Amino acid sequence: MLKIFKFPDLRRKIFFTLLIIVAFRLLAHIPVPGVNVAAIRSFLQDNVFFGLFDLFSGGGFQNFSIVTLGMGPYINVSIIMQLLTVMVPALEELSKEGDYGREKINMYTRLLSVPMAILQGYGIYFLLNRQGVMTNLNAFDLVLLILTLTAGALLLVWLGELVTEYGIGNGISVLIFVSIISRLPTAAISFFATLTAENLLNSLIFGLLALFVIAAVVVVNEGTRNIPIEYGRRGIRSEKITNYLPIKVNQVSVIPIIFAVSVVMIPSMISAPMQASSNEFFRNAGFYLAQNFNQNTFMYNVLYFLLVVGFTFFYTSVQFNPEKIAEDIKKRGGFVPGIRPGAATASYLKGIVNRITLSGAIFLGLIAVLPFLIQSYVGTTSLAVGGTGLLIVVSVVLETIRQIESHSVTRSYESFLK
Repeated sequence: MLKIFKFPDLRRKIFFTLLIIVAFRLLAHIPVPGVNVAAIRSFLQDNVFFGLFDLFSGGGFQNFSIVTLGMGPYINVSIIMQLLTVMVPALEELSKEGDYGREKINMYTRLLSVPMAILQGYGIYFLLNRQGVMTNLNAFDLVLLILTLTAGALLLVWLGELVTEYGIGNGISVLIFVSIISRLPTAAISFFATLTAENLLNSLIFGLLALFVIAAVVVVNEGTRNIPIEYGRRGIRSEKITNYLPIKVNQVSVIPIIFAVSVVMIPSMISAPMQASSNEFFRNAGFYLAQNFNQNTFMYNVLYFLLVVGFTFFYTSVQFNPEKIAEDIKKRGGFVPGIRPGAATASYLKGIVNRITLSGAIFLGLIAVLPFLIQSYVGTTSLAVGGTGLLIVVSVVLETIRQIESHSVTRSYESFLK
């Protein structure tokens, strides 16, 4: 591992990335003026919806810092742009134009992040104001608050792109990774503070379970099904070239979980305003939603699981088009051994993708409801493994290690040539 520091350019990239991470952590502790931070922290303890925002802002929300929005606006717009790239022909053609097309789509994503950040900034103020956590602001103070939050979100996007260009790894993913693991020291201290002889056995079981889950996430995240594709070459001697079409078990990463959590949080988000209504029907409905749709209830987690499975199939169908892939294989003169080119190949690929996606979707669903399962059967609540965070952490670590190894191999090869 220490060999990576013998290459000056790689060492410079790593130190630059660490410098940006330090800057990000400092920004997360600069609060927006005129906000009652203590009231917000108290509110976040019992609110899962805003707790998710705090997770992706690395504690910036509970400090109500200038980076309170975190990477949320950019992530949401990125997901929307991925869907539009598949659904809108003009964007689909643009995505096929190599680096130029990708750069144009990235530019659109950055531009659309501005109105998304403004919308989310006002949405946070509106919801916190209705909950009595924030006081009413006049027009000038409200505009100043929204512009500050928007500027903070765009600043994080800029820092992430600096890491991508001059550092190691995908900058946006690295900052999200830092946001998640920044909470581990506090959680670990809380865990060991509550550790007693009575719950020692449960804690050991939890530790072993956590290691098993991490190993399973790595296996599933890296798992692929390679479908052989043969191409016939004509010449003096006829020969066949065999390539492979890799189909990942988890093709969609954490996107289904992000979609699902956005939907499943709606009942708990609207329950408080409904309970404050003067209408008896809305009050009762709000009370029912608050009782049955929080992260510790069975109904909430069943709905969460089903939404993750459903969104996994939906997003996979958007990303993977068997008919298009079968047509491309046919145009290049290839075929799957034992399968006729064209429609038969498309049907064969669709069947494989559905089976793989089912196993991947069930796994994602179980990872999503993992905190509920751990708390229900192990009884450990002070250090729970979040499914979304775990998947992101594992994905970022694996990708960063691959980039470091790639840089090391390239530099070693160049040194050998010299």
